[in-house]
Amino acid sequence: MAAAGDEATAMDSISRAPAAHSAVLNPTASTSSQAEGPEDATSSPAQAPKKPHNSDGGVETAEEAVEPAEPDINELCSDMFEKMAVFLQGELTATCEDYRLLENMNKLTSLKYMEMKDISINISRNLQDLNNKYASLQPYLDQINQIEEQVSTLEQAAYKLDAYSKKLEARFKKLEKR
Repeated sequence: MAAAGDEATAMDSISRAPAAHSAVLNPTASTSSQAEGPEDATSSPAQAPKKPHNSDGGVETAEEAVEPAEPDINELCSDMFEKMAVFLQGELTATCEDYRLLENMNKLTSLKYMEMKDISINISRNLQDLNNKYASLQPYLDQINQIEEQVSTLEQAAYKLDAYSKKLEARFKKLEKR
């Protein structure tokens, strides 16, 4: 039965081999398994299985070569977090500056619109004054129109009178010649 126990240990180490390869390929999995606790550290696939004591020497098991985790991974992580913090701080600063710029632009636009409102109020007031003055001048304008019509009528009468006087003069000269 000792051979069967050795074979079971060998099969167990072979079944752990894919997990060990995935741990080597995925370092976060190996670091998380190291941080889990002491009871998991003994059964961790990243550690090489112990060589079983082979009493009959018939079956040998191979030990798995495991790459050690980089000792400065914590330093690299902290460096990455510091750089990420600087990056995010820069992004937030740029966003804040953009909002300040928008706020200043909105204030200036609001001032411009208030100036335009004042100008339009003044224009409206001046237009109202002009309309009132025009309304007060309307009777005089009506009188001017009537006088103009009378002048044109009088002019027509003067032309008719001039034509009549020329006819009359021509008759008088004709009678004088006789």
